[in-house]
Amino acid sequence: MTVEIVEVDRLECSFVDHRWDFAEECSARIERNWQERRRANPALYDGSVLLACRVERVIGEHGARTLRVSLFKTRFSYFLAWRDLGWPDKSIYNCFSMPAVRASDGAYLVGEMGPSHSFAGQLYFPCGTPDPSDIVAGGCVDLAGSLVRELAEETGLAAAEANASANWTVIYDCQKIACVKRLDFAAPSHALAAKVRAFLATESAPELADIRMVSSQEVLSDSRLPAFMVAYLARALGGTDEIPLGAG
Repeated sequence: MTVEIVEVDRLECSFVDHRWDFAEECSARIERNWQERRRANPALYDGSVLLACRVERVIGEHGARTLRVSLFKTRFSYFLAWRDLGWPDKSIYNCFSMPAVRASDGAYLVGEMGPSHSFAGQLYFPCGTPDPSDIVAGGCVDLAGSLVRELAEETGLAAAEANASANWTVIYDCQKIACVKRLDFAAPSHALAAKVRAFLATESAPELADIRMVSSQEVLSDSRLPAFMVAYLARALGGTDEIPLGAG
């Protein structure tokens, strides 16, 4: 499996109607998978999520790089079965946004998914699959807003308190497309970690079990890191900030 990393200047995301054949043709398998998942984790909720049925990179005037994404609404149980069954419909993508929270000493904040999460125990930047609340005026889908919301809900940190990178780092990993924006905070890693852990202690059911401040490539061997996280951290911790369009 090849992971591809590119830089774009902007995201252009829209909400569309889409008939998902997988959801209709595999309804029995989807229901069985959901019941099995619910028995193992009763906290799972079958709400609505947004998946992508079209993704393309375009170069506009003056070399401006845009990622255009069309997203449609489906059920979480359908998404989960599609993922658990190995992404059988390769025309669909899970496209989501993530903040790469960076402390003043260069360490990155990585969360350990809590027990109620569908991927409990895995290590990610704070994130979530887009949902209908991310649909804004004009039928646009606000992935930047989703990033701000997920950061606040999972860590208590405010994106407005950080300096955000101008570009997005987009990572293609099988049917996953992670759109990452680096947020540089003025606080050192120990202060950021203490602030987030204090927030988690106030939550009755925190989304994160814990957080780690990562500053060394040694973490890349941790099997709980998905491939797109390994790819981002390998470059970030290796001192390479600029990633050319089309780099693999």
